Amino acid sequence: MSAKVYSALIATALLSTSVNAKQFWSDTSFTLLKGNDYEVGESERNVFTLEHASGHSWGNIFAFVDRLSPKNSDDKEVYGEVGMTFNLMQQKESFIKDVYVATQWEYGSSSGAFGMSQDNYLLGAGVNLAVPGANFFNVNLYRRNNEHGDASNQLTLAWAFPFADGFVYDGFMDAVDSTDGSASSYNITSQLKYDFGQHMGVEKNKLYAGIEYVYWHNKFGIDGVTEKNANLLLQWHF
Repeated sequence: MSAKVYSALIATALLSTSVNAKQFWSDTSFTLLKGNDYEVGESERNVFTLEHASGHSWGNIFAFVDRLSPKNSDDKEVYGEVGMTFNLMQQKESFIKDVYVATQWEYGSSSGAFGMSQDNYLLGAGVNLAVPGANFFNVNLYRRNNEHGDASNQLTLAWAFPFADGFVYDGFMDAVDSTDGSASSYNITSQLKYDFGQHMGVEKNKLYAGIEYVYWHNKFGIDGVTEKNANLLLQWHF
């Protein structure tokens, strides 16, 4: 699917749902990550992430942008995703709570030895499952239109489990099949964090600290490159 066709589909969907649309909830956060075991490029990096999620009468929006800064060089990398879902069916009392069309735009640019830019477009479908204990548990299946390679398929899981008093375990898994130019890969990234702001006079669910762990097998589709990377995490919701 070309970028023009993808953009036209998104614009049409937005126009068709804009009348009488309502926003039900919204969350924006800023995260600082620090890790020492990145693969492909310098191993030690700081990452600044701005993230937004919101729910609407027509569907959901999820978007983030990462700014990656290696410790020992001036190379910089920006990577982001914009995902939108459009409701097809909702059954709040069922195990399958929502069925929707899922879209996603991946974009990025970087400098240095591994510098490149990219625009990838994903289109598919997904469900939101009523998994016990979860705030949400989404399963999406996409067809990927990759700018720098053949088209491929991607399975994405995303989840959030609050527990105890102030702890949250959330994350995602992306599994991408192989093409002629890249190996199959999967990326499991999850965060275990604690709402320490509640002990400092901050509103609950606003200020977290914890750990993010990344296990990325065949990172970027490069056969044999597996990242196992723990990051210290500080996250502020506003």
